[in-house]
Amino acid sequence: MNIPLLIETLRFLRPAQVLYRLKRNLHQPKLELRAAPNVTRSCKIKETIAKPQCSDGNGQFTFLNITSTFHDWNQMEHGSLWTYNLNYMDWLEQDGMTAEDGTKWIDLFIHDLPANRTGQDPYPTALRIINWMKFFAKHPDCLNALRLNSLYSQVVLLSKKLEYHVLGNHLLEDTYALYISAVFFNEESLHEKSFKLLQSQLKEQILPDGAHYEQSPMYHCILLDRLLDCINFSQNNHLFSQQEINTEQLRDYAKKMLGHLSSIIYRDGSLPLLNDSANKIAPTPKQLFDYARRLDIRWNATPLYDCGYRKFLQKDLEVIMDIGNITATYQPGHSHADTFNYELRVHEKPVIIDTGISTYNKNERRQYERGTAAHNTVTVEQKNSSRAWGGFRMGRRAKVNVIKDESSVIIACHNGFGHDAIHQRQFSQSPGAFCIEDQIVGKETEAISYLHLAPGLTATILSETEGIVTIGDIRLEIEGHSRIEVQKEYISTEYNSLRESEMLLLHFNRQLKYQIKVG
Repeated sequence: MNIPLLIETLRFLRPAQVLYRLKRNLHQPKLELRAAPNVTRSCKIKETIAKPQCSDGNGQFTFLNITSTFHDWNQMEHGSLWTYNLNYMDWLEQDGMTAEDGTKWIDLFIHDLPANRTGQDPYPTALRIINWMKFFAKHPDCLNALRLNSLYSQVVLLSKKLEYHVLGNHLLEDTYALYISAVFFNEESLHEKSFKLLQSQLKEQILPDGAHYEQSPMYHCILLDRLLDCINFSQNNHLFSQQEINTEQLRDYAKKMLGHLSSIIYRDGSLPLLNDSANKIAPTPKQLFDYARRLDIRWNATPLYDCGYRKFLQKDLEVIMDIGNITATYQPGHSHADTFNYELRVHEKPVIIDTGISTYNKNERRQYERGTAAHNTVTVEQKNSSRAWGGFRMGRRAKVNVIKDESSVIIACHNGFGHDAIHQRQFSQSPGAFCIEDQIVGKETEAISYLHLAPGLTATILSETEGIVTIGDIRLEIEGHSRIEVQKEYISTEYNSLRESEMLLLHFNRQLKYQIKVG
């Protein structure tokens, strides 16, 4: 065990995380069958977002681009995230899922739950509770005592296993589930307690510019979807004295999150795949916007600021840049060592992209995908700007100082490589061009600037001496380099799917400048 690294990591945790982790290790609440409160009415909700086709109806499930035949709820041959997805039961919301097929799987789950370790973990429990309640709201005739009692028992179990040892999006998802449960079971005391916790978590986790503080566009969409579910249940089932006021507060947070989403997406409506983000996991921005409109929510785009992301927009050019610190400091599990990373699109087509994520397994690929070299930024002596490790851990972190933050020029520096090798980067734009200027302030050292190209694009070095590289009709003019390399690379826009591409490595010592000109 690397004790210094562990200490370096633990110092960022909140005391409550350590306390609750110790408590969790000493005692795990067990599932106990409880009788549900008398539910004399069914919940009414508006149309939610249909989930991807994951179940073929005959026992085959596809999650994370891996198809497997069901044999039990704890099957781990494809990794724990695949098994979690099985236990979320999101697929109850896929198009074509009938009441008969849905209740067949619910009843099987109920029968197997006492021996289902994964299914009793709080995170899949929270998501499954929401999915069952949406299913029963759409199919009220499927409600019976067995299903209601099991559902209520899972709610009680979740309330005893809230993820204070993790915090972040996990605790927020837990709280969403409790809030919807309060409406579903018409429990005023649970409504008061869950809303108080939900209010505090939204206040902490949603930044002033509307972004979720873990800085993953994918998780932002996932959490917005569930917030809209809370609003859907709450505003269509008025039961409690303060409920309308509470619902309006939730709507205000949804407007902020929608405003951020409107600003962070590309012109074609797609997401930048920054930090832990992949396609085909979260609802699309269009689905979220349509869902919000069904709930009569209106919003305005919010300028990017607190999230640490910035955007340059021209007629034929879009750039999204990361000049933020790693947050949340106590929960950086979905953060990467990607300080000063960016993505570039030309004519609405990806050109320079993030390498994405293909796995949550704690392996060499996961380590690479969180590392600095997997992003469009600079390494010094091939070191990471922040010390990502263990799949979801982060030790030492780069501290960013923003020097200039204007519409066409952004200058910032960070100390992630040590105080004797400060990395300063300037992003700037002019008509038809985007420019990067890197400087290593301090000792003379080997530095590399990486540019990861979208699959299908080829870099051609016309003159290494003069620093001229073309990518199709795009021209790179490079100054200050000692060497230019083109290497094969693999990128992933979806889990468990790697596509061959190319990357440029621009070697330099103290200063490097390159300009990307759009033809």
